[in-house]
Amino acid sequence: MSATTPSTGARTEAHTAPAAVSFAEAFRFWLKLGFISFGGPAGQIAIMHTELVERRRWISEQRFLHALNYCMLLPGPEAQQLATYIGWLMHRTWGGIVAGALFVLPSLFILIGLSWIYLRFGDVPLVAGLFFGLKPAVTALVLHAAHRIGSRALKNRWMWGIAAASFIAIFAFDTPFPAIVLAAALIGHFGAQRWPAVFALGGGHGSAQRGYGPALIDDHTPTPAHAVFSRSHLAKVLAVGLGLWLLAMALLGAFNGLQGTLTLMGWFFTKAALLTFGGAYAVLPYVYQGAVETHQWLSGPQMIDGLALGETTPGPLIMVVAFVGFVGGWLQQALGPDALFLGGALAASVVTFFTFLPSFVFILAGGPLVEATHGKLGFTAPLSAITAAVVGVILNLAMFFAYHVLWPQGFGGRFDAVSAAIAVAAAVALFRFKVGVMPLLGACALAGLVASQSFP
Repeated sequence: MSATTPSTGARTEAHTAPAAVSFAEAFRFWLKLGFISFGGPAGQIAIMHTELVERRRWISEQRFLHALNYCMLLPGPEAQQLATYIGWLMHRTWGGIVAGALFVLPSLFILIGLSWIYLRFGDVPLVAGLFFGLKPAVTALVLHAAHRIGSRALKNRWMWGIAAASFIAIFAFDTPFPAIVLAAALIGHFGAQRWPAVFALGGGHGSAQRGYGPALIDDHTPTPAHAVFSRSHLAKVLAVGLGLWLLAMALLGAFNGLQGTLTLMGWFFTKAALLTFGGAYAVLPYVYQGAVETHQWLSGPQMIDGLALGETTPGPLIMVVAFVGFVGGWLQQALGPDALFLGGALAASVVTFFTFLPSFVFILAGGPLVEATHGKLGFTAPLSAITAAVVGVILNLAMFFAYHVLWPQGFGGRFDAVSAAIAVAAAVALFRFKVGVMPLLGACALAGLVASQSFP
């Protein structure tokens, strides 16, 4: 055990590589990670780095960062994809499936329970008071996300221009999110041909560090046989992934009808899964457009509540789609009026399946291509432009949340000064004092409870 767990800090030098890790040992770690992966993608990646690179030395820093760079180029939650990649590298296909699934399943079960409490007891004064404080906190979190991504992505006037254009497009013209992503990708692709330095993708993860000792999968460890690229393997993974998608859609269509709630959710969240460049905050406007405006599975205020719940649970923030699915399945009575909980739970499971299926396909199909080269991946200019556009989209989302929180009855109604005070305090805590998400949400929920009792 001492070979896999250095007894001192991250800088302790070990002279022997860890012993081979069994599938059972890896399973226990991925299960634990699913329950402790708070803090969004940055926190989740930091946890994996500490555990897998520094403490257990299952993979070297360079191989870890190489895999992370690939995951950052993909649509979907990069932390979950990184877990899938490392699990696949260590224990073949089933290792990747287990690692990726256990990253998500604890959050799914927790959100199903919280969503039921929300719908069943949301009008109870205690629960309503907690959500009264969480909503302005979420507004501040979204604004902080725009600033965090913008500080990294808006490196020059071109990027600022793309961000401004995307904000105007979605705010003033209600342009669909996929169209904004496509336009930004084209700008990045063609712009890089003329001004390559302008569209260079920034790093942000730091250079490789030394001092952790030899790793089980080290810098120069030969690529495992299962990770060697072959056209037959690529075709098999793509065929299985497409087959699973078609089978699931066919079952939903036969069971629920082509225009049924579950079938429409499967199709919509398949599209959403392919558009999550820039993380969950980037795709939330698209989810809002489809789930709230087009299909009316839930309301705008409910969407804010769902994001608050998503922030308080482990796993990727994109798991907020499970809340959207549960509420939509409940309110649309997906399994009839006598099975509201089962309908909501099934809908939450359906949207989770369709949201994450592409991530598994991307890793299992693209992993061998990544392992074939440890140099920089090309074609990053479109991603750089998309990330800049995402900043404008997230800023629009922050304004949308602020509108619903500060003017709950619309601009014609009263201004909610208490919510405004909580939102300002939350913003100061995030920007000035760097308060963590969980303490912030706890404090705001408590403030909301006190305020709701004091100013009913």
